[in-house]
Amino acid sequence: MDAISAEALTLSYGNTTVIDQLDLRIPQGRISVLIGSNGSGKSTLLRSFARLLKPERGTILLNGHNIARLSSKEAARRMAVLPQGPALPEGLTVLQLVRLGRNPYQGFLQQWTEEDERQVGFALQAASLEGLAERPVDSLSGGQRQRAWIAMILAQNTDILLLDEPTTYLDMAHQVEILNLLFELNERHGRTIVMVLHDLNLSCRYAHHIIAVQDKGIHSQGAPEKIVTKRMIREVFGMECEIGTDPLFGTPVCIPHGRGRHISPKQAYAK
Repeated sequence: MDAISAEALTLSYGNTTVIDQLDLRIPQGRISVLIGSNGSGKSTLLRSFARLLKPERGTILLNGHNIARLSSKEAARRMAVLPQGPALPEGLTVLQLVRLGRNPYQGFLQQWTEEDERQVGFALQAASLEGLAERPVDSLSGGQRQRAWIAMILAQNTDILLLDEPTTYLDMAHQVEILNLLFELNERHGRTIVMVLHDLNLSCRYAHHIIAVQDKGIHSQGAPEKIVTKRMIREVFGMECEIGTDPLFGTPVCIPHGRGRHISPKQAYAK
C-alpha cells in the first residue's frame, strides 16, 4: 500500500490553479523528495497532504483512507507535519516544545502517560537533544533549533513525516546534519519521509524517490539515478547542465552551465 496517494487532484489559491488533475503515489517506508522551480507547486502539494489546503477537486488517500474523512486527531496520529518557518512561543524550552508533539494523544479523559514520556524521551534521544532539554529553543543554533522541531514531530510517533524545506536558511554543515537525522529515522525506524528540498544534489543523495513538479503536474518521478538527466533539468528548471556522479555515494550530481573561473585538472586535485 502507498503511504500517500492522490487521484485527479486539483489545488488552487483563489482563481489560480496551482496543481491540475494530478495523480501521484508516495511509496511507503522510503524517502521521497519534491523538487521543482520556485512557484511550481511542490510546497502547495505538501500542504494538501498535510490537510493545510483543501483540494478543489480530487482525492488524497492516507494509507488507503480518504484523508478528508479522518478527524484531525486521527490524522495527527498517522502523520506529522513540519511547515516551513514554524512559529514558536517565546521562552519555550526544548522539552516543552517536544512535549507538544503528544497533543494528539491528550484529551479531557486522557492525561499524560508513561507512553507519552517514553515517546518524548525517544524523540530527544533520536535528535541528540537530551543535553539541551532545558534550554530555551530561541537560544539554540539554527541546526539545533531545527532538530528540536523535528523531535517534536517525532514525539507524535507517526509512520509518516512531512517536511517543507527543512534545511532552509541553514549552512552546509547543518543541512547535512538535519538530512542525516532524517536518513537515520528512515533507515532504523522505517519512517516514511516526504519533503520539499531546493538542493538537487542533496536530494539525489538522500532520496529513494524524487518527484519533479512542473506545469501544474508531475514531469517525472522515480529513483534519482533514473530521472535526473540533462533533459529533465532543462525542462523543469530551465537550465543547462552536465550530470556527473557523486564520488562518495555514486548518486547523480548536477553541474550547472554558466560563468566562473576555469582551473586545470592539476589545480583541481592539488592537495
